[in-house]
Amino acid sequence: MSGSNEKHPPAGLYRHYKGNNYELLHVARHSETEELLAVYRPLYGERDIWVRPLAMFTESVEVAGEQVPRFRFIES
Repeated sequence: MSGSNEKHPPAGLYRHYKGNNYELLHVARHSETEELLAVYRPLYGERDIWVRPLAMFTESVEVAGEQVPRFRFIES
């Protein structure tokens, strides 16, 4: 198992590259694969809780020919 002192993005508010705000609640580990997962919820609509691979949460995406963060940290 990987060490527990890995660096993770801080819990808090993030803005998705398409403009909506989300709250990153926690970084969890998949029970079978040990893959790190971002546990988050939108701050609009029904506010269901979602998970996605942490690598995808923190990756950059191309928008109008420019690399931008998929989720940009706003505040804790």
